[in-house]
Amino acid sequence: MYAVIRSGGKQYKVSKDDIISVEKLTAEAGDKISIDEVLMISEKDNLIVGDPIIKGATVNAEVVEQTRAKKIIVFKKKRRQNYRRKNGHQQSLTTLKIVDIKATATKKTAAKKEEAPKEEKPKKSASTKDTTAKKTVKTATKTRSVKKEKTKE
Repeated sequence: MYAVIRSGGKQYKVSKDDIISVEKLTAEAGDKISIDEVLMISEKDNLIVGDPIIKGATVNAEVVEQTRAKKIIVFKKKRRQNYRRKNGHQQSLTTLKIVDIKATATKKTAAKKEEAPKEEKPKKSASTKDTTAKKTVKTATKTRSVKKEKTKE
């Protein structure tokens, strides 16, 4: 059984006892948290897809630690302009251990039930179509648009 969750603007595929690092969450090490933004749950042959999230489904996790990622260097340069900027960034992360996945929603199938065929409207041919065209008229001082009369053929 696995689930796809959304945290910090990113999506993660998780299953029971997985350890993942997500963007910083406000929780201390050892706290239990519940993630409600579950996008999809799969159990053997049963696939539940949200629209966009599954209502009532939760993924419970335990905060293992609050850490920081490896520092990255951001270097900007414009050649021949004597422009150089060096900056660093270190992202704060929360390490989570997935405890369990709970799905309380019903199964949504990808294939929709067949509905009664809709009646098609007869298409208009080009000769019966009313058209209005714009024509640009230039005068000595300004340009303006003029509508032509409706043409019927």
